[in-house]
Amino acid sequence: MKKGNIAVQTENIFPIIKQFLYSDQEIFLRELISNAVDATTKLKTLSAKGEPTGELGDLTIQIILDQENKTLTIRDRGVGMTEDEVEKYLNQVAFSSAQEFLDKYKDDANIIGHFGLGFYSAFMVSNRVEAVTKSYQEGATGVTWSCEGDPNYELISNDKTDRGTDIVLHISDDSVEYLQESRIEELLNKYCKFLPIPIQFGTRQESVTEGEGEEATTKEIEVPNIINEHDAIWKKSPTELTDEDYKAFYQVLYPFSAPPMFWIHLNIDYPFNLTGILYFPKLNNTFEVQKNKIQLYSNQVYVTDEVKEIVPEFLTLLHGVIDSPDIPLNVSRSYLQADQNVKKINSHITKKVADRLNDLFKKERPSFEEKWNDLSVFVKYGMISDEKFYDKANKFVLLKNVDNEVFTLDEYRAKVEATQKDKYERTVMIYANDPASQDAAITAAKKQGYDVLLLDHIIDNHFLQVLEQKEDKITFVRIDSDTVDNLVQQDEAKESVLNEEQTNQVKTLFGEVAGAGKSIEVKPLSPEAQPVQLVRPEFMRRMKEMQAMQGMDLSGFPDDYKVIVNANHPLVANKMLTSTDEAQQKDVADYLYKLALLNQNMLKGKELTAFVAKSLTFLQ
Repeated sequence: MKKGNIAVQTENIFPIIKQFLYSDQEIFLRELISNAVDATTKLKTLSAKGEPTGELGDLTIQIILDQENKTLTIRDRGVGMTEDEVEKYLNQVAFSSAQEFLDKYKDDANIIGHFGLGFYSAFMVSNRVEAVTKSYQEGATGVTWSCEGDPNYELISNDKTDRGTDIVLHISDDSVEYLQESRIEELLNKYCKFLPIPIQFGTRQESVTEGEGEEATTKEIEVPNIINEHDAIWKKSPTELTDEDYKAFYQVLYPFSAPPMFWIHLNIDYPFNLTGILYFPKLNNTFEVQKNKIQLYSNQVYVTDEVKEIVPEFLTLLHGVIDSPDIPLNVSRSYLQADQNVKKINSHITKKVADRLNDLFKKERPSFEEKWNDLSVFVKYGMISDEKFYDKANKFVLLKNVDNEVFTLDEYRAKVEATQKDKYERTVMIYANDPASQDAAITAAKKQGYDVLLLDHIIDNHFLQVLEQKEDKITFVRIDSDTVDNLVQQDEAKESVLNEEQTNQVKTLFGEVAGAGKSIEVKPLSPEAQPVQLVRPEFMRRMKEMQAMQGMDLSGFPDDYKVIVNANHPLVANKMLTSTDEAQQKDVADYLYKLALLNQNMLKGKELTAFVAKSLTFLQ
């Protein structure tokens, strides 16, 4: 038997490991299984090169839970280790000073990785760790390394006959959760689902049918419980895969989800190595709040779903996997460091997505238009947040009008610029965000020959402002804004049937029923136009919507609007003013004003009840 001290210059290393890794202690299983996969992969590589490794046999890595003895074992049949290799790999932890390390990394709660501590993560959950190993090399004898979480270790010979390594963890009392079968299965499914070497955890019951027809019988048999039964198809060439392969893999990643619209297969080997599949899910014109749907892997080992440094912000709405051994991870392999390589990857993914969308638009425009309700969130979000994406996407971003017609930005500008110009020679793009409540205004605009866009997503308010900033001489105005009112009426200004005294009388009546602070304007509009319209200052409305999007309290923010009275409407010019009864005049003004409120879903509660009752009296 040989005894010695692990090569660290302080006895504080193990308390530091426990203290600094406790919040992320579950990664110990990932690290130890990764080591087992590496050992097995090395053996397969040596065998493929003709090295004398003997028969490879079954290379399944076994995870063995012994609740009675409080142990968890990770067993592989890989290359194993000689005594010298054990000394080299397990007994030399390269720290010049644990205190210096503690000072340097005191703000970092995750320290495994860059410092060769993957194996030592076992001590986060164990009070003793054993490595029972035998090298594949001819003539090698087995050795057992044992350590109780301090710099002292023991190294003795064993009678192990098969190559490979058993890492035996004697689980400590404060980590008994890792003696629960369900907890281990959860971690294996999380970290090891797509590893290239089979991972077995116990057995499971499987139904098999024997015989045929009436003589067929079904019975339960016990089979190995293999965690990673699914291929990591992102490692394959796209030419090897069918659409069904991609869709089936999506269901493995996100069970019970609606099928994705389409996907992008990433396969890059220069200037960095990166593979992956990014899926475009169906969002149904909603803005999904949960963005952590892209999984990051390193050589098929799950690392994290926090990928915002690698994937542009707007693409975190996508689903899928990214795998790269070249992405720099911090010492825990759980958080990314934003360096130049990561920025290149980020930029490349943006380009690949933009190119894929552009190809789909150019080659399959009907399909692109059909998917637009779902795609629009990705494209608009990208144009808002990423200038490079904007430069590509402004060629295929689509605008849809209330008649369900779609246009590119250039196509729509060409459609409306001759008839929809303001005094600054800007092309005015009129839009509705709630067609049901804005129907009267939409109808009035269309009667004048104007086109009305549909922009009804929460992101559209920001999106249209970005377009105004970047595109030359265009402006967006909502259908119920004062700006639209001026535009729509500019061609239909008519001589008023009211004289100055009557105009002032109408203004006074509506001022009384609308209440203090409301701006009243009497205009000579077409007799077919609405008798009363409510329009909003475009700037103030936009500012309010932006504040609402940022979660600000708007309870004290007034719902500001202007009341436009149509001087030429018969109900104003005739019914209201021909009456000599001032109370009746005011009654008609009040009814027409409430009708305008109802038209915009602004009449509620008792006021709505009273309005309905009054409407019934008019019919009697």
